[in-house]
Amino acid sequence: MLSHSSTRIELCLFETPDAVSEHRRVEMDRDGHVFRAHVPDLPATAAYGYRAHGPFEPSLGLRHNPSKLLLDPRARRIVGPLHWHPAQQGSVFNDAGHELGPDPRDSAPFAPRAIAVEDNDGGAPGPAPRRPRIPWSRTVVYECHVKGMTALHPQLPPRLRGTYLGLCSQPVVEHLRSLGVTTLSVLPVHERYTDRHLTQLGLSNYWGYATLGYFAPRADFASEPGREIDELKTMVRALHAAGIEVILDVVYNHSAESDRFGPTLSLRGLDNRAYYRLRQDAAAHYENFSGCGNTLKLSSRPCRELVLDSLRYWAQEMEVDGFRFDLAVTLGRGQRDFDAEGAFLSELRADPLLGGLKLIAEPWDMGPDGYRLGAFPDPLREWNDRFRDDARRFVRGDGGARAQLATRLAGSSDIFEPSRRPATSSVSLISCHDGFTLWDTVSYAHKHNEVNGEQGRDGHDHNWSANWGVEGETGNADVLLRRRQVARSLLLILGLGKGVPMLGMGDELGRSQRGNNNAYAQDNEQSWLRWHDQAELLSFTRAVLALRRRHPALRDGRFLHGRPIEPGGPVDLIWLNADGRTMTHDDWLDPEGLTLGMQIRHGPLSPLADGVDALLCVLHAGDEVLRFALPSSAASLRYRPVLDTSSARNESLVLDATAVTVPAHGAVVLEGTTAPRGAP
Repeated sequence: MLSHSSTRIELCLFETPDAVSEHRRVEMDRDGHVFRAHVPDLPATAAYGYRAHGPFEPSLGLRHNPSKLLLDPRARRIVGPLHWHPAQQGSVFNDAGHELGPDPRDSAPFAPRAIAVEDNDGGAPGPAPRRPRIPWSRTVVYECHVKGMTALHPQLPPRLRGTYLGLCSQPVVEHLRSLGVTTLSVLPVHERYTDRHLTQLGLSNYWGYATLGYFAPRADFASEPGREIDELKTMVRALHAAGIEVILDVVYNHSAESDRFGPTLSLRGLDNRAYYRLRQDAAAHYENFSGCGNTLKLSSRPCRELVLDSLRYWAQEMEVDGFRFDLAVTLGRGQRDFDAEGAFLSELRADPLLGGLKLIAEPWDMGPDGYRLGAFPDPLREWNDRFRDDARRFVRGDGGARAQLATRLAGSSDIFEPSRRPATSSVSLISCHDGFTLWDTVSYAHKHNEVNGEQGRDGHDHNWSANWGVEGETGNADVLLRRRQVARSLLLILGLGKGVPMLGMGDELGRSQRGNNNAYAQDNEQSWLRWHDQAELLSFTRAVLALRRRHPALRDGRFLHGRPIEPGGPVDLIWLNADGRTMTHDDWLDPEGLTLGMQIRHGPLSPLADGVDALLCVLHAGDEVLRFALPSSAASLRYRPVLDTSSARNESLVLDATAVTVPAHGAVVLEGTTAPRGAP
């Protein structure tokens, strides 16, 4: 155990995981800042924790309190209470919020404990399947929650619903493979804690963004008690055997201990100054760049080593393929400002194991200058929320959104090209766990978060959504028709855009959270995926991703700029108006422009599928059916319909030699081949 500020540390041993108090304390030997103890012949059921002695001087950032049982930050298994209890509080406060001293209550009966396991304990027997190693140009990400994805699956036995084994079961794997998903991005599986606010409301931290243990998998996702390590590793191997990668959503920007009013569970009591950012003007207070009460101090070597060792454990022992870093700007902050070449990001990229994995940054936090989309270095990719917002604004008919959407479809060169990064640096999304689902984006004009217990104050207020006539659920056939059109258009935009597409859990089935855009505490059917919804939307999603697989020009790392593919040859991309003319500068500035045609031509640097010479995509956000004129440059091309948002089967598409009919708030895709000489 490493601690720079502790004067002594006791190892506390419990005969059983649920014992109220420890039966033995062992004084740990000290060697500099490292504390050690050797206890032979511990039973397999033994649990342990620490009590750290030292100064309690909050004004200096020191918060030692031996009354509090502390969790080993490197625990592989965690048992015991995982929610708030008043005895976990480290300080006594008066009514004005001033700290009066250390809280004397013993937290051991109410505190989580660790169980010692070997590093190689757990995992499926036999040799591990090879990592799929999907290149970014072929990657399709699907974000999901272990429990939410499987809790209501009708083909799973009850014991597998909501579990690691359920997520790798045959019905779920077949669903993902039929979609064309290559990479599963799983919401946090690190053991998590439920804070005072949610405990008092009778809710829990469903999403898991309140990490308690950076090496321990969540025990409640196991189908059998005590098998969480084994079952998570089995899940990873089973998905690998199916050719699907596993990326973990990881939270290294803050911990579950929250602000100074929060619990003393682990890092705070062991070495508060080494692990947390403290305010320079008042060390008793925490910097709160996460919005969750505290911020981990990645500029500190002990904290950085803890995080890097955690990542190596999950990559090596649990065999995962990469990580999505929550609020990743925090990880790149030095003394205060973000530095793309800072210590943590540099060490991550240089690591022989970690640097070769899939690494995705959520490129913002709540600190100063916290929105840094496009600022992360290779090989990191970034969530591109600009893609989401511009797509949503266009399909609901916002003025001036057409030009922004075109930039996103062509690869977001304004964001990523200045730093010479490829178009695949963008992880493009329409929805994710945070915010409206796809279906709620077309069903609600406003958030409805009342069940979260915060009087609707939580969650985003700018969702760029529309209800198309009725707020929420409805049986109105016209409203539902319009919603389906717009939902399909959004899915098509996701599939057409350069970058790496990411689907939100259940978007292909029309999953709704009843307008809740911050369902982090809703561990119930409001959040879980219902598997019987919207078969036609599922078929359309499959068709969109199949189109993307067919055409390398949609998924390689090149930005599309409308330049010649080769000297004297056609340009790689032409933007078109509804009359079939090439867009002009004035057209781009037209706030009333609601139609966007995109023609991609085949060439050595912009390849389409064999036999296809051009791909024509028309997106229309107007209220009326549109007759879109085929471009004059297409005179030598013969087009056939591929996708129509009116139906996954193109049954309503009208196409002749000069024009194609596009539904209101809809889109079509045509493939063009060169007509034989003399053909009509």
